[in-house]
Amino acid sequence: MNDDARTRLTRVAAAILITIALTAGLVLWNPVGLYDWFKAFHIIAVIAWMAGMLYLPRLFVYHAAAEPGSAQSETFKVMERRLLRAIINPAMVATWVLGLWLAWTAGFFASPWLHAKLALVVVMAGVHGFFVRCVRDFAMDRNTRPQRFYRMINEVPTLLMIAIVILVVVKPF
Repeated sequence: MNDDARTRLTRVAAAILITIALTAGLVLWNPVGLYDWFKAFHIIAVIAWMAGMLYLPRLFVYHAAAEPGSAQSETFKVMERRLLRAIINPAMVATWVLGLWLAWTAGFFASPWLHAKLALVVVMAGVHGFFVRCVRDFAMDRNTRPQRFYRMINEVPTLLMIAIVILVVVKPF
């Protein structure tokens, strides 16, 4: 590991530790309005996660058409890696942490709609994991799937998102 990578890793670790410490302090202090702030941050995290989950397979569509090793392919590799590491992964973690805290605090764990929602969010996390594997395959020039596959898989996060939002807003059961 070179010095630049070590410096970046140190900064990331420090940012994570500071965020954890500040969040733990807020949870322990529990000021008035904390629930609403965490709900707002949860919604922001969900929007960021979904934006990435909808955009990444679109990049795969274009990347699948690019010649492996070409300048265009290399550009897609950078875009996919940065999108995943800088936006999608942190947004997913924040979505899960904040969402579980909100559900616990509000006492929703006995609600059947939440069980269904959590099941769908687990599926969404599985799709996320599949996308991580796709990014790795593209990075190593090992993609074997055609553009059409990525056009179809692009709809999965959309369908999951629709079902999740309906469960949260309507609470049908």
